[in-house]
Amino acid sequence: MLNEARARKAGDLPSTRCKGILGLQKGERQDTSAELKPDLPLEIAHLLSIDVVGYSKLLVNEQIELLQDLNQIVRNTECFRAAETKGKLIRVPSGDGMALLFFHSPEEPVRCALEISRTLQEHPHIQLRMGVHSGPVNQVTDVNDKTNIAGAGINVAQRVMDCGDAGHILLSGHIAEDLTQYRHWQPYLHDLGECEVKHGLRLHLVNLYKDNLGNPHLPDKLKRRRRWKQTSGVSVRPV
Repeated sequence: MLNEARARKAGDLPSTRCKGILGLQKGERQDTSAELKPDLPLEIAHLLSIDVVGYSKLLVNEQIELLQDLNQIVRNTECFRAAETKGKLIRVPSGDGMALLFFHSPEEPVRCALEISRTLQEHPHIQLRMGVHSGPVNQVTDVNDKTNIAGAGINVAQRVMDCGDAGHILLSGHIAEDLTQYRHWQPYLHDLGECEVKHGLRLHLVNLYKDNLGNPHLPDKLKRRRRWKQTSGVSVRPV
């Protein structure tokens, strides 16, 4: 024991601690994969959710033709082409519409919605409602090994859009708050108050319309909600 202690002191033998390290290097390495595994990458996207009003009432042939026309209209917008060229655009089809995710500025989905609305004046057979929101998203791989999107951002954008009627461009209060910081947007943002959506979530909505683009009328969902509150006197507490 004395000789071993002297040898260790002189550096001829590894210490107990060094033995443990050497042992890990020789195949006894501790499994730290759970510690090193990264979380899902989180990004903030500026989303435009688009839905064809009355899509389910169309014949299959009409649905296919309408979606082909819509895809062409969307792809031809300046905002779409610019974001796609920079590699800062994700497209997610949704059967009767789509979601577009921009990553540069909250103005991008709003300008794109106005461009689409302007072009639709020449295509009156296509009736859309659109919702805009900024929020967190995750890119995931679907069953076809294609990029899909999950997260609160795309869910809220969908809920905002669901509150509108044909022609509406509705904004969440979150993204509208960003736009109100700029003078050129202020005249076109019209506060609608709150709307209760799925699972009791209440969203602050803003209606965007300008120069005959968008729909200046109060959405039917908000009309019904206000009538119900007036007759029942009941208010719903936000979740």
